[in-house]
Amino acid sequence: MNGDPTLERIAQGEGLALCAAGNWTARFAPALERIVSDAEKLRGSRTHFFIDVSQVASLDTFGAWLIERLRRSLSDASAEAKIAGLSANYSSLVDEVSRVGPAPTVDSTSLSLTGMLEQIGLTVVGIGGTIVSLVDMLGAVIAAAGNVLIHPRTFRLASTVHHLEQVCWRAVPIVVLITFLIGCIISQQGIFHFRQFGADIFVVDMLGVLVLREIGVLLVAIMVAGRSGSAYTAELGSMKMREEIDALRTMGFDPIEVLILPRMLALVLALPILAFLGAMAALYGGGLVAWLYGGVDPEAFLLRLRDAISIDHFIVGIVKAPVMAAVIGIVACVEGLAVQGSAESLGQHTTASVVKGIFFVIVMDGVFAIFFASIGM
Repeated sequence: MNGDPTLERIAQGEGLALCAAGNWTARFAPALERIVSDAEKLRGSRTHFFIDVSQVASLDTFGAWLIERLRRSLSDASAEAKIAGLSANYSSLVDEVSRVGPAPTVDSTSLSLTGMLEQIGLTVVGIGGTIVSLVDMLGAVIAAAGNVLIHPRTFRLASTVHHLEQVCWRAVPIVVLITFLIGCIISQQGIFHFRQFGADIFVVDMLGVLVLREIGVLLVAIMVAGRSGSAYTAELGSMKMREEIDALRTMGFDPIEVLILPRMLALVLALPILAFLGAMAALYGGGLVAWLYGGVDPEAFLLRLRDAISIDHFIVGIVKAPVMAAVIGIVACVEGLAVQGSAESLGQHTTASVVKGIFFVIVMDGVFAIFFASIGM
């Protein structure tokens, strides 16, 4: 009478009828769990089960799932369980719950040779899919850029300036600080080891060449991949989850031209600027440590730096920057558009964006090192 859930048992020969009544809702979850758990132990040698729900006063998803769970637990190769007495209000709910398949079983056995080869094959296919997606995105961005060149009115200057501020201007403090500290560390370690051979001054050569050619642009690109690349993926992924990108297509706009091209252009313009500022900060930090720790006067440091480096070292570093920026942007946008409709998917693709961005940046740095060595720069 008070609406508490009940499950009456009525024996019918080799069968058993279970008559449910009361409120089968989440409010009565503890009682329902006990009732269903006790009923699941009744199978024995019976071959037919009927679950009558005609007297159920109210039913929600929790209750419907418990009824479906009871039906599944009583059914096997030799026994059959049926649900009867469903009202029109609850039949669709129970039908929807019944479509939910069982959770996939995880094979906990040791890996076999076939399983290992299968995993290797899936990994190779995944790598191939990633490369195809990157090439596809590169082509789409180039096509969108060509369309903007043909129709300059479609270029979104305000969006580009906004992203340039986010990627470049707001990143200057952290980039300058970290590169300054790295320059200090390289200088201190170089002086510490070179001093054993009386060659303290050669730390200037090492610092100048290393910062301008390699460490400066590589370190800044890694920071940009972690900071701006993850932001791009999160932004595009959130838009994908809220179906804003589909809405743009419905209104006749190209998402590549509206969302991705301004971000790519801002990144390509920002990274050379950040790389230059980072290199200057690293050289300044290295010179400061060489003066305070190594006793190298600032004037001597600058004279030695001028003799140790050439314009080629600066060009090598700056040429790498826009290419690395394009790689970071393409990876970030591909991962952002691959996000599905869950927060877990957003987190996974944001992590993948940072990892893949840093990986491809290092790969590109190696490719550039081989290229410039082959042409004598």
